[in-house]
Amino acid sequence: MEARGKTIEQWFSMIEQGQILLPRFQRHEAWRHGQIVGLLENILRKPSLPIGALLVLEIGDKEPFHSRPIVGAPAPSGRPMMHLLDGQQRMTALWRSLTNNYDDLTVFVSLGPSTPPEDLDEGEQEPDLPDIEIQKRWDHKGERRPLWADKPAEVFSRDLIPISCLRPGGKGEKLLEQWLAAVRTANKDPNPKLGRIYELRQRIQGYMIPFLSLPVGTGRETALDVFIKMNTSASPLTDYDIVVAQLEEATGESLHDKVKELLQATPFLAHYGNVEDHILSVSALLAGKAPLKKTYLDKEFGGDVAKVWPLVKKGFSRGIRFLQDEGMFGEKTAPSEVAVYLTCALWAGVPEEGFDVEGNARSLIRKALWRGCFTDRYGKTATTRAFTDYKALSAMIAGSSEGNTSDLFDEKAYPLPAVEELIVAGWPGGKDRLPRALLATALRAGALDFADGATASLENIGRREYHHIFPVDLLGGDRADGIANRALNCALVTWRTNRKIAAKSPRDYIEQRTEAAELGREEVQHRLATHLIPYESLIAGDYEAFLAERAKIVQPHIEALCAGKRPSLRLS
Repeated sequence: MEARGKTIEQWFSMIEQGQILLPRFQRHEAWRHGQIVGLLENILRKPSLPIGALLVLEIGDKEPFHSRPIVGAPAPSGRPMMHLLDGQQRMTALWRSLTNNYDDLTVFVSLGPSTPPEDLDEGEQEPDLPDIEIQKRWDHKGERRPLWADKPAEVFSRDLIPISCLRPGGKGEKLLEQWLAAVRTANKDPNPKLGRIYELRQRIQGYMIPFLSLPVGTGRETALDVFIKMNTSASPLTDYDIVVAQLEEATGESLHDKVKELLQATPFLAHYGNVEDHILSVSALLAGKAPLKKTYLDKEFGGDVAKVWPLVKKGFSRGIRFLQDEGMFGEKTAPSEVAVYLTCALWAGVPEEGFDVEGNARSLIRKALWRGCFTDRYGKTATTRAFTDYKALSAMIAGSSEGNTSDLFDEKAYPLPAVEELIVAGWPGGKDRLPRALLATALRAGALDFADGATASLENIGRREYHHIFPVDLLGGDRADGIANRALNCALVTWRTNRKIAAKSPRDYIEQRTEAAELGREEVQHRLATHLIPYESLIAGDYEAFLAERAKIVQPHIEALCAGKRPSLRLS
């Protein structure tokens, strides 16, 4: 490995010519505004500070990895000279800032006196530290706001200059000349600031960024191993990032491309939380391994993912549809991550057009799903238990369990909650399993909106809000009060309905809905019933009695679902 250095101007020349690219397994751009500011401050201050060394892999006749350009850089026209293994975030931020490539921000440098740091040691020389300002941008009726940020004279009057005018090379020089001409056209005189402008531009142009290079002929596995170790020790990679690299090494394929294709085929998967985590968990289960970090860090796991990928796609396609059928419309209403990835992994093994086999599997998976949501089976060591249950359940689906069953179905070890537990379950807006499971049970029953009568679905769930059936004010508390924030005092309704109901008593808003609904009281009663809400107890106005009555209605639905059956409103 050889250590060298190049100026920013030299790096930019390579980027423009497509001579340095990113291996496609690299994670995507992730830096926040504060990190961009810190990078530019280190470069522009005098004396400057280091921003860290880059790691590159020198390329011979053939690229060892699939590659892509830095965000905003020109598409390559020929074979690159280097792959950037470490330093993507730094070089992306530098390139996009100096080429004004961000859609949602513009970076400016102050031309006024620098702000002295507050933490100087005694006797330390005060550095020249130009202020970096990031202006957020947005679109308003086809115009990019704020307007002043694109008007040189107004920018100059604020004692600022776009950092893109300090870009090294001929393009930056031409842009600076055009910007200064626009300032002069507006009868502003930039001459007093020219010395400062050219000095700042020189600081960027001549700033040296060191790099370590792996020579031509370095093996793919060696390069990936160095990449993973460097990123793990400095800026930790996620498990997913590492698996992306492993799959690239094992097959030469891009997991990013596979996931993009998966989301095109099953777009609603994106509603169920962290897609990357779900993919790793399902892939691990289908490969016969526990969904643990130890599994993901195994060098063989990337190849395992490639082997089971057709099953992964099948599992998500069928599993997400099943979760929707069961009233779990995304992360907001799914009681746990296990509910998502275990369900999808199990559906991967269900024969398509299996008739009775498929029907039996559906009942079995329903039973597993709801018992996982209504018991504490996955409260501790969830991933290990999910792996154990997956092996048992998938064998049962395949008809090879030889009379064995899953521990998940052990009613003594994992009993269903009693009515008293249902009554005191908290608000479903949090992460607690039981409140969300109760909400999902109501959604499974249909959950027609109180006003527009629409059935809850994945398409409209994002427009629904958590509604206190008995308003907080009516109960004499506040929104932090646990008495009002009970799962059985919650219903998901559209935001419009939520605003109309506001803080009205149940009797008042039910009467208003009755008057507004063409079918009258019977229709309103039916809409409430689809939420498993008892009409008589609701309008009676006794909160404790309402919670107790609703718990009694919900409980047989829970029992039916946890037995793998389809409950009907007749149970209510």
